[in-house]
Amino acid sequence: MWLDHRAVNQVHRINETKHSVLQYVGGVMSVEMQAPKLLWLKENLRETCWDKAGHFFDLPDFLSWKATGVTARSLCSLVCKWTYSAEKGWDDSFWKMVGLEDLVADNYSKIGNQVLPPGTCLGNGLTPEAAKDLGLPAGIAVAASLIDAHAGGLGVIGADVRGHGLACEGQPVTSRLAIICGTSSCHMGISKNPIFVPGVWGPYFSAMVPGFWLNEGGQSVTGKLIDHMVQGHAAFPELQAKATARCQSIYAYLNSHLDLIKKTQPVGFLTVDLHVWPDFHGNRSPLADLTLKGMVTGLKLSQDLDDLAILYLATVQAIAFGTRLIIEAMESAGHSISTLFLCGGLGKNPLFVQMHADITGMPVVLSQEVESVLVGAAILGACASGDFASVQEAMARMSKVGKVVFPRREDKRVLPGNFWELMKSTGMGPGQVSRQIITEKRLLRPSVSPIFQEFISECRNGIRTPRAREM
Repeated sequence: MWLDHRAVNQVHRINETKHSVLQYVGGVMSVEMQAPKLLWLKENLRETCWDKAGHFFDLPDFLSWKATGVTARSLCSLVCKWTYSAEKGWDDSFWKMVGLEDLVADNYSKIGNQVLPPGTCLGNGLTPEAAKDLGLPAGIAVAASLIDAHAGGLGVIGADVRGHGLACEGQPVTSRLAIICGTSSCHMGISKNPIFVPGVWGPYFSAMVPGFWLNEGGQSVTGKLIDHMVQGHAAFPELQAKATARCQSIYAYLNSHLDLIKKTQPVGFLTVDLHVWPDFHGNRSPLADLTLKGMVTGLKLSQDLDDLAILYLATVQAIAFGTRLIIEAMESAGHSISTLFLCGGLGKNPLFVQMHADITGMPVVLSQEVESVLVGAAILGACASGDFASVQEAMARMSKVGKVVFPRREDKRVLPGNFWELMKSTGMGPGQVSRQIITEKRLLRPSVSPIFQEFISECRNGIRTPRAREM
Protein backbone atom coordinates (compact mmCIF):
# COMPACT_ATOMS: atom_id res chain seq x y z
CA MET A 1 0.00 0.00 0.00
CA TRP A 2 1.66 3.23 -1.14
CA LEU A 3 0.14 5.24 1.74
CA ASP A 4 1.82 3.00 4.35
CA HIS A 5 4.53 4.96 6.18
CA ARG A 6 5.86 2.25 8.50
CA ALA A 7 9.32 2.16 6.90
CA VAL A 8 10.41 5.54 8.32
CA ASN A 9 13.56 4.19 9.96
CA GLN A 10 14.49 2.28 6.82
CA VAL A 11 14.08 5.24 4.48
CA HIS A 12 16.17 7.46 6.77
CA ARG A 13 19.00 4.93 6.58
CA ILE A 14 18.67 4.69 2.81
CA ASN A 15 18.83 8.47 2.46
CA GLU A 16 21.88 8.64 4.72
CA THR A 17 23.81 6.61 2.11
CA LYS A 18 23.51 9.54 -0.34
CA HIS A 19 23.81 6.98 -3.14
CA SER A 20 23.81 8.37 -6.67
CA VAL A 21 20.45 6.74 -7.53
CA LEU A 22 18.80 9.18 -5.11
CA GLN A 23 19.38 12.06 -7.52
CA TYR A 24 16.64 10.52 -9.67
CA VAL A 25 14.06 10.76 -6.87
CA GLY A 26 14.53 14.44 -6.10
CA GLY A 27 17.56 13.86 -3.88
CA VAL A 28 15.56 12.19 -1.10
CA MET A 29 13.81 8.83 -1.31
CA SER A 30 10.20 8.77 -0.12
CA VAL A 31 8.94 6.31 2.46
CA GLU A 32 6.25 5.53 -0.13
CA MET A 33 8.78 3.94 -2.50
CA GLN A 34 9.58 0.24 -2.63
CA ALA A 35 13.17 -0.02 -1.37
CA PRO A 36 12.32 1.07 2.21
CA LYS A 37 9.20 -1.11 2.21
CA LEU A 38 11.25 -4.12 1.10
CA LEU A 39 13.83 -3.43 3.78
CA TRP A 40 11.06 -3.20 6.39
CA LEU A 41 9.70 -6.59 5.30
CA LYS A 42 13.16 -8.13 5.52
CA GLU A 43 13.77 -6.74 9.00
CA ASN A 44 10.30 -7.31 10.47
CA LEU A 45 8.72 -10.27 8.64
CA ARG A 46 11.74 -12.28 7.62
CA GLU A 47 10.49 -15.79 8.36
CA THR A 48 6.82 -15.33 7.51
CA CYS A 49 7.24 -13.23 4.36
CA TRP A 50 10.72 -12.35 3.18
CA ASP A 51 12.26 -15.82 3.07
CA LYS A 52 9.16 -17.36 1.45
CA ALA A 53 8.47 -14.75 -1.25
CA GLY A 54 9.12 -15.74 -4.84
CA HIS A 55 8.39 -12.33 -6.35
CA PHE A 56 7.75 -8.79 -5.17
CA PHE A 57 5.42 -6.85 -7.47
CA ASP A 58 4.00 -3.38 -7.79
CA LEU A 59 0.22 -3.70 -8.10
CA PRO A 60 0.02 -3.06 -11.89
CA ASP A 61 2.70 -5.69 -12.52
CA PHE A 62 0.94 -8.13 -10.20
CA LEU A 63 -2.28 -7.69 -12.19
CA SER A 64 -0.40 -8.21 -15.46
CA TRP A 65 1.09 -11.43 -14.09
CA LYS A 66 -2.33 -12.67 -12.94
CA ALA A 67 -3.75 -11.92 -16.39
CA THR A 68 -0.97 -13.41 -18.50
CA GLY A 69 1.31 -15.52 -16.32
CA VAL A 70 4.21 -13.31 -17.45
CA THR A 71 6.49 -11.99 -14.68
CA ALA A 72 7.94 -9.18 -16.81
CA ARG A 73 7.76 -5.79 -15.10
CA SER A 74 6.67 -2.46 -16.51
CA LEU A 75 9.40 0.10 -17.08
CA CYS A 76 7.09 2.64 -15.42
CA SER A 77 6.82 0.72 -12.15
CA LEU A 78 10.51 -0.07 -11.81
CA VAL A 79 11.83 3.33 -12.87
CA CYS A 80 9.42 5.37 -10.74
CA LYS A 81 9.38 3.33 -7.53
CA TRP A 82 12.26 0.82 -7.52
CA THR A 83 15.36 2.87 -8.61
CA TYR A 84 15.68 1.04 -11.94
CA SER A 85 17.33 3.08 -14.70
CA ALA A 86 15.84 2.92 -18.19
CA GLU A 87 19.35 3.45 -19.56
CA LYS A 88 21.57 1.47 -17.16
CA GLY A 89 19.30 -1.07 -15.48
CA TRP A 90 19.71 -2.02 -11.83
CA ASP A 91 22.56 -0.64 -9.72
CA ASP A 92 24.02 -3.52 -7.69
CA SER A 93 25.90 -1.17 -5.37
CA PHE A 94 22.70 0.51 -4.17
CA TRP A 95 20.96 -2.70 -3.10
CA LYS A 96 24.12 -3.96 -1.39
CA MET A 97 24.66 -0.64 0.39
CA VAL A 98 21.13 -0.53 1.86
CA GLY A 99 21.15 -4.13 3.08
CA LEU A 100 19.12 -5.77 0.32
CA GLU A 101 21.98 -7.57 -1.39
CA ASP A 102 19.95 -10.79 -1.57
CA LEU A 103 17.75 -9.19 -4.26
CA VAL A 104 20.77 -8.98 -6.58
CA ALA A 105 20.95 -12.78 -6.63
CA ASP A 106 19.73 -14.68 -9.68
CA ASN A 107 19.77 -11.53 -11.81
CA TYR A 108 17.09 -9.73 -9.78
CA SER A 109 14.53 -12.46 -10.44
CA LYS A 110 12.46 -11.50 -7.39
CA ILE A 111 11.96 -7.87 -8.41
CA GLY A 112 12.26 -8.02 -12.19
CA ASN A 113 14.86 -9.00 -14.76
CA GLN A 114 12.64 -8.58 -17.82
CA VAL A 115 11.51 -4.96 -18.15
CA LEU A 116 9.12 -3.83 -20.91
CA PRO A 117 7.90 -0.41 -22.07
CA PRO A 118 4.25 0.36 -21.24
CA GLY A 119 1.97 -0.72 -24.08
CA THR A 120 4.08 -3.74 -25.06
CA CYS A 121 2.03 -6.92 -25.54
CA LEU A 122 2.71 -9.43 -22.76
CA GLY A 123 3.21 -13.07 -23.68
CA ASN A 124 0.27 -14.70 -25.44
CA GLY A 125 -2.27 -12.35 -23.92
CA LEU A 126 -5.03 -13.32 -21.50
CA THR A 127 -4.60 -16.85 -20.16
CA PRO A 128 -7.55 -19.30 -20.35
CA GLU A 129 -7.89 -19.21 -16.56
CA ALA A 130 -7.95 -15.40 -16.40
CA ALA A 131 -10.26 -15.26 -19.42
CA LYS A 132 -12.75 -17.53 -17.65
CA ASP A 133 -12.66 -15.39 -14.49
CA LEU A 134 -13.21 -12.19 -16.50
CA GLY A 135 -15.72 -13.56 -19.00
CA LEU A 136 -13.49 -12.67 -21.95
CA PRO A 137 -11.92 -14.67 -24.80
CA ALA A 138 -8.48 -16.11 -24.14
CA GLY A 139 -5.58 -14.53 -26.01
CA ILE A 140 -6.80 -10.93 -25.88
CA ALA A 141 -3.76 -8.64 -25.86
CA VAL A 142 -2.65 -7.45 -22.43
CA ALA A 143 -0.27 -4.49 -22.28
CA ALA A 144 2.69 -3.87 -20.03
CA SER A 145 1.21 -1.50 -17.50
CA LEU A 146 1.45 1.98 -16.06
CA ILE A 147 1.01 2.98 -12.42
CA ASP A 148 -2.56 4.28 -12.00
CA ALA A 149 -1.62 7.96 -11.72
CA HIS A 150 0.66 7.71 -14.74
CA ALA A 151 -2.16 6.12 -16.72
CA GLY A 152 -4.26 9.16 -15.82
CA GLY A 153 -1.50 11.45 -17.02
CA LEU A 154 -1.25 9.53 -20.28
CA GLY A 155 -5.03 9.76 -20.67
CA VAL A 156 -5.18 13.57 -20.53
CA ILE A 157 -1.87 15.17 -21.42
CA GLY A 158 -2.02 14.56 -25.18
CA ALA A 159 -5.51 15.94 -25.82
CA ASP A 160 -6.14 18.13 -28.88
CA VAL A 161 -6.75 21.64 -27.47
CA ARG A 162 -7.41 23.54 -30.69
CA GLY A 163 -10.16 26.12 -30.43
CA HIS A 164 -10.16 26.48 -26.64
CA GLY A 165 -8.01 29.61 -26.35
CA LEU A 166 -5.26 27.90 -24.37
CA ALA A 167 -1.64 29.03 -24.19
CA CYS A 168 -0.46 25.48 -24.80
CA GLU A 169 -2.11 25.35 -28.25
CA GLY A 170 0.63 24.99 -30.84
CA GLN A 171 3.22 24.53 -28.08
CA PRO A 172 5.13 21.35 -27.19
CA VAL A 173 3.40 18.87 -24.92
CA THR A 174 6.09 19.77 -22.37
CA SER A 175 4.14 22.96 -21.59
CA ARG A 176 1.41 20.85 -19.97
CA LEU A 177 1.21 19.50 -16.42
CA ALA A 178 -1.10 16.58 -15.66
CA ILE A 179 -2.54 16.51 -12.13
CA ILE A 180 -4.15 13.26 -11.06
CA CYS A 181 -6.02 13.82 -7.83
CA GLY A 182 -8.00 11.50 -5.59
CA THR A 183 -6.84 10.28 -2.17
CA SER A 184 -3.55 12.01 -3.01
CA SER A 185 -2.41 14.18 -5.91
CA CYS A 186 0.34 13.49 -8.46
CA HIS A 187 1.79 16.20 -10.69
CA MET A 188 3.24 14.84 -13.95
CA GLY A 189 5.44 17.06 -16.12
CA ILE A 190 7.49 15.85 -19.08
CA SER A 191 10.57 17.21 -20.85
CA LYS A 192 12.76 16.34 -23.83
CA ASN A 193 15.89 16.47 -21.70
CA PRO A 194 16.38 15.39 -18.06
CA ILE A 195 15.55 18.08 -15.50
CA PHE A 196 16.56 17.52 -11.88
CA VAL A 197 14.14 19.20 -9.45
CA PRO A 198 15.03 19.07 -5.74
CA GLY A 199 12.18 17.45 -3.82
CA VAL A 200 10.40 16.27 -6.97
CA TRP A 201 10.72 12.67 -8.18
CA GLY A 202 12.53 11.95 -11.42
CA PRO A 203 13.67 12.58 -14.03
CA TYR A 204 12.49 9.18 -15.27
CA PHE A 205 13.06 8.32 -18.94
CA SER A 206 10.05 6.97 -20.87
CA ALA A 207 8.17 6.28 -17.63
CA MET A 208 4.90 7.76 -18.93
CA VAL A 209 5.26 9.11 -22.49
CA PRO A 210 7.85 7.22 -24.58
CA GLY A 211 10.92 9.29 -25.42
CA PHE A 212 10.22 11.95 -22.78
CA TRP A 213 11.64 12.44 -19.29
CA LEU A 214 9.10 12.56 -16.47
CA ASN A 215 9.17 14.61 -13.27
CA GLU A 216 6.58 13.67 -10.69
CA GLY A 217 5.56 15.98 -7.88
CA GLY A 218 2.94 14.99 -5.39
CA GLN A 219 0.90 15.62 -2.26
CA SER A 220 0.46 12.57 -0.04
CA VAL A 221 -3.06 13.42 1.09
CA THR A 222 -5.53 15.67 -0.73
CA GLY A 223 -8.95 14.05 -1.08
CA LYS A 224 -8.24 12.15 2.12
CA LEU A 225 -7.32 15.42 3.86
CA ILE A 226 -10.54 17.11 2.74
CA ASP A 227 -12.53 14.15 4.08
CA HIS A 228 -10.57 14.27 7.34
CA MET A 229 -11.21 17.98 7.91
CA VAL A 230 -14.89 17.84 7.00
CA GLN A 231 -15.79 14.62 8.79
CA GLY A 232 -13.96 15.64 11.96
CA HIS A 233 -15.91 18.90 12.36
CA ALA A 234 -18.67 19.22 14.97
CA ALA A 235 -21.17 20.31 12.29
CA PHE A 236 -20.61 17.22 10.12
CA PRO A 237 -23.80 15.40 11.29
CA GLU A 238 -25.83 18.51 10.41
CA LEU A 239 -24.13 18.64 7.02
CA GLN A 240 -24.92 14.98 6.37
CA ALA A 241 -28.58 15.44 7.27
CA LYS A 242 -29.05 18.52 5.09
CA ALA A 243 -27.19 17.02 2.12
CA THR A 244 -29.28 13.84 2.35
CA ALA A 245 -32.49 15.87 2.50
CA ARG A 246 -31.51 17.56 -0.77
CA CYS A 247 -30.28 14.32 -2.37
CA GLN A 248 -26.82 15.88 -2.72
CA SER A 249 -23.32 14.75 -1.86
CA ILE A 250 -21.85 16.52 1.14
CA TYR A 251 -19.42 18.40 -1.12
CA ALA A 252 -22.12 19.55 -3.52
CA TYR A 253 -24.00 20.88 -0.50
CA LEU A 254 -20.91 22.59 0.91
CA ASN A 255 -20.22 24.24 -2.44
CA SER A 256 -23.81 25.52 -2.57
CA HIS A 257 -23.53 26.75 1.01
CA LEU A 258 -20.33 28.62 0.17
CA ASP A 259 -22.11 30.26 -2.76
CA LEU A 260 -24.63 31.68 -0.28
CA ILE A 261 -21.89 32.95 2.04
CA LYS A 262 -19.97 34.48 -0.89
CA LYS A 263 -22.89 36.76 -1.69
CA THR A 264 -21.72 39.00 1.16
CA GLN A 265 -17.96 38.95 0.47
CA PRO A 266 -15.50 37.55 -2.12
CA VAL A 267 -14.26 34.00 -1.69
CA GLY A 268 -10.73 35.16 -0.85
CA PHE A 269 -11.91 37.19 2.15
CA LEU A 270 -13.66 34.20 3.69
CA THR A 271 -10.32 32.63 4.64
CA VAL A 272 -8.24 35.75 5.26
CA ASP A 273 -7.79 34.74 8.93
CA LEU A 274 -8.03 30.96 8.56
CA HIS A 275 -5.10 28.99 7.13
CA VAL A 276 -4.34 25.31 6.73
CA TRP A 277 -0.91 23.74 6.38
CA PRO A 278 -1.90 20.58 4.49
CA ASP A 279 0.99 18.22 5.25
CA PHE A 280 -0.98 16.00 7.63
CA HIS A 281 0.82 12.92 6.24
CA GLY A 282 4.19 14.52 5.53
CA ASN A 283 5.27 16.49 2.48
CA ARG A 284 6.06 14.53 -0.68
CA SER A 285 6.96 17.56 -2.84
CA PRO A 286 8.72 19.92 -2.97
CA LEU A 287 10.00 19.80 0.62
CA ALA A 288 10.36 15.99 0.61
CA ASP A 289 9.96 15.80 4.37
CA LEU A 290 7.87 12.93 5.69
CA THR A 291 8.11 14.30 9.26
CA LEU A 292 6.06 17.41 8.53
CA LYS A 293 2.67 17.63 10.21
CA GLY A 294 -0.48 19.57 9.42
CA MET A 295 -1.66 22.75 11.09
CA VAL A 296 -4.70 25.02 11.20
CA THR A 297 -4.31 28.60 12.41
CA GLY A 298 -7.04 31.19 12.88
CA LEU A 299 -9.69 29.02 14.55
CA LYS A 300 -12.61 30.56 16.44
CA LEU A 301 -15.08 29.15 18.97
CA SER A 302 -17.82 28.79 16.38
CA GLN A 303 -18.67 25.26 15.24
CA ASP A 304 -21.63 25.87 12.97
CA LEU A 305 -22.14 24.93 9.33
CA ASP A 306 -20.70 28.25 8.12
CA ASP A 307 -17.52 27.49 10.07
CA LEU A 308 -17.29 24.02 8.52
CA ALA A 309 -17.81 25.38 5.00
CA ILE A 310 -15.05 27.96 5.45
CA LEU A 311 -12.65 25.36 6.89
CA TYR A 312 -13.41 23.18 3.88
CA LEU A 313 -12.64 26.12 1.58
CA ALA A 314 -9.38 26.87 3.41
CA THR A 315 -8.33 23.22 3.05
CA VAL A 316 -9.01 23.20 -0.69
CA GLN A 317 -7.09 26.46 -1.06
CA ALA A 318 -4.16 25.02 0.92
CA ILE A 319 -3.99 22.03 -1.41
CA ALA A 320 -4.02 24.37 -4.41
CA PHE A 321 -1.20 26.43 -2.88
CA GLY A 322 0.73 23.19 -2.44
CA THR A 323 0.33 22.59 -6.17
CA ARG A 324 1.58 26.11 -6.85
CA LEU A 325 4.71 25.46 -4.79
CA ILE A 326 5.36 22.28 -6.79
CA ILE A 327 4.93 24.16 -10.07
CA GLU A 328 7.28 26.93 -8.89
CA ALA A 329 9.92 24.34 -7.98
CA MET A 330 9.61 22.66 -11.37
CA GLU A 331 9.77 25.95 -13.26
CA SER A 332 12.76 27.13 -11.22
CA ALA A 333 14.60 23.99 -12.36
CA GLY A 334 13.78 24.44 -16.05
CA HIS A 335 10.22 23.36 -16.79
CA SER A 336 7.92 25.82 -18.59
CA ILE A 337 4.29 25.11 -17.74
CA SER A 338 1.28 27.04 -19.03
CA THR A 339 -1.72 24.72 -18.68
CA LEU A 340 -2.96 22.18 -16.15
CA PHE A 341 -4.73 18.96 -17.20
CA LEU A 342 -6.62 17.64 -14.20
CA CYS A 343 -8.30 14.27 -13.69
CA GLY A 344 -9.31 11.91 -10.91
CA GLY A 345 -12.11 12.03 -8.38
CA LEU A 346 -11.40 15.59 -7.23
CA GLY A 347 -11.79 16.77 -10.82
CA LYS A 348 -15.53 16.30 -10.27
CA ASN A 349 -15.50 18.98 -7.55
CA PRO A 350 -15.96 22.44 -9.18
CA LEU A 351 -14.52 24.28 -6.17
CA PHE A 352 -11.34 22.18 -6.19
CA VAL A 353 -10.86 22.80 -9.91
CA GLN A 354 -11.57 26.55 -9.70
CA MET A 355 -9.22 27.06 -6.75
CA HIS A 356 -6.41 25.36 -8.66
CA ALA A 357 -7.02 27.69 -11.59
CA ASP A 358 -7.23 30.81 -9.40
CA ILE A 359 -4.25 30.07 -7.18
CA THR A 360 -1.86 28.85 -9.88
CA GLY A 361 -3.08 31.47 -12.37
CA MET A 362 -3.32 28.78 -15.04
CA PRO A 363 -6.28 27.36 -16.97
CA VAL A 364 -7.38 23.86 -15.97
CA VAL A 365 -8.43 21.40 -18.68
CA LEU A 366 -10.86 18.62 -17.76
CA SER A 367 -11.13 15.56 -19.96
CA GLN A 368 -14.28 14.67 -21.87
CA GLU A 369 -14.00 11.21 -20.35
CA VAL A 370 -14.16 11.58 -16.58
CA GLU A 371 -12.27 8.34 -15.86
CA SER A 372 -9.00 9.39 -17.48
CA VAL A 373 -7.02 6.61 -15.79
CA LEU A 374 -9.12 4.16 -17.78
CA VAL A 375 -8.40 6.14 -20.95
CA GLY A 376 -4.69 5.77 -20.26
CA ALA A 377 -5.11 2.03 -19.76
CA ALA A 378 -7.14 1.84 -22.97
CA ILE A 379 -4.35 3.64 -24.84
CA LEU A 380 -1.93 0.95 -23.69
CA GLY A 381 -4.34 -1.80 -24.68
CA ALA A 382 -4.84 -0.27 -28.12
CA CYS A 383 -1.08 -0.19 -28.63
CA ALA A 384 -0.66 -3.79 -27.44
CA SER A 385 -3.35 -4.96 -29.87
CA GLY A 386 -1.72 -3.13 -32.78
CA ASP A 387 -4.48 -0.56 -33.34
CA PHE A 388 -1.95 2.28 -33.14
CA ALA A 389 1.67 2.42 -34.19
CA SER A 390 2.76 4.41 -31.13
CA VAL A 391 1.59 5.60 -27.74
CA GLN A 392 1.78 9.22 -28.94
CA GLU A 393 -0.59 8.48 -31.84
CA ALA A 394 -3.04 6.78 -29.49
CA MET A 395 -2.86 9.71 -27.05
CA ALA A 396 -3.74 12.22 -29.76
CA ARG A 397 -6.65 10.11 -31.04
CA MET A 398 -8.16 8.94 -27.75
CA SER A 399 -7.83 11.99 -25.44
CA LYS A 400 -10.51 14.69 -25.72
CA VAL A 401 -11.00 18.05 -24.00
CA GLY A 402 -14.25 18.27 -22.06
CA LYS A 403 -14.25 21.58 -20.19
CA VAL A 404 -11.76 24.39 -19.61
CA VAL A 405 -11.79 26.36 -16.34
CA PHE A 406 -9.97 29.70 -16.45
CA PRO A 407 -8.57 31.66 -13.47
CA ARG A 408 -10.85 34.32 -12.00
CA ARG A 409 -8.79 37.46 -11.73
CA GLU A 410 -11.21 39.33 -9.48
CA ASP A 411 -10.30 37.22 -6.42
CA LYS A 412 -6.55 37.15 -7.05
CA ARG A 413 -5.61 39.93 -4.63
CA VAL A 414 -7.56 38.57 -1.69
CA LEU A 415 -6.56 34.92 -1.78
CA PRO A 416 -4.76 33.95 1.43
CA GLY A 417 -1.25 34.41 0.17
CA ASN A 418 -0.01 35.94 3.41
CA PHE A 419 0.33 32.65 5.30
CA TRP A 420 1.87 30.69 2.45
CA GLU A 421 4.27 33.40 1.37
CA LEU A 422 5.46 33.98 4.94
CA MET A 423 6.09 30.26 5.21
CA LYS A 424 8.14 30.39 2.02
CA SER A 425 10.15 33.30 3.39
CA THR A 426 11.37 31.10 6.26
CA GLY A 427 13.01 28.77 3.78
CA MET A 428 10.21 26.21 3.86
CA GLY A 429 9.30 26.69 0.22
CA PRO A 430 11.21 26.69 -3.07
CA GLY A 431 12.18 30.22 -3.99
CA GLN A 432 11.98 33.72 -2.62
CA VAL A 433 8.97 35.72 -1.53
CA SER A 434 7.28 37.37 -4.48
CA ARG A 435 7.24 41.17 -4.38
CA GLN A 436 3.81 41.12 -5.99
CA ILE A 437 2.33 38.80 -3.37
CA ILE A 438 3.90 40.80 -0.54
CA THR A 439 2.28 43.93 -1.98
CA GLU A 440 -1.05 42.13 -2.20
CA LYS A 441 -0.69 40.93 1.39
CA ARG A 442 -0.07 44.46 2.65
CA LEU A 443 -3.06 45.76 0.74
CA LEU A 444 -5.17 43.11 2.39
CA ARG A 445 -3.92 43.34 5.98
CA PRO A 446 -0.86 45.27 7.16
CA SER A 447 0.36 42.75 9.72
CA VAL A 448 -0.10 39.28 11.13
CA SER A 449 -0.91 38.37 14.71
CA PRO A 450 1.87 38.52 17.37
CA ILE A 451 1.67 34.76 18.02
CA PHE A 452 2.10 34.06 14.32
CA GLN A 453 5.02 36.51 14.18
CA GLU A 454 6.58 34.60 17.08
CA PHE A 455 6.07 31.33 15.20
CA ILE A 456 7.76 32.78 12.10
CA SER A 457 10.64 34.02 14.26
CA GLU A 458 11.12 30.52 15.67
CA CYS A 459 11.18 29.13 12.14
CA ARG A 460 13.84 31.62 11.11
CA ASN A 461 15.93 30.63 14.12
CA GLY A 462 16.16 27.07 12.95
CA ILE A 463 12.85 25.38 13.70
CA ARG A 464 11.60 24.98 10.14
CA THR A 465 8.46 22.88 10.39
CA PRO A 466 4.83 23.82 11.06
CA ARG A 467 4.84 21.37 13.96
CA ALA A 468 7.44 23.45 15.81
CA ARG A 469 4.85 25.04 18.05
CA GLU A 470 1.28 24.17 18.95
CA MET A 471 -0.78 27.13 17.88
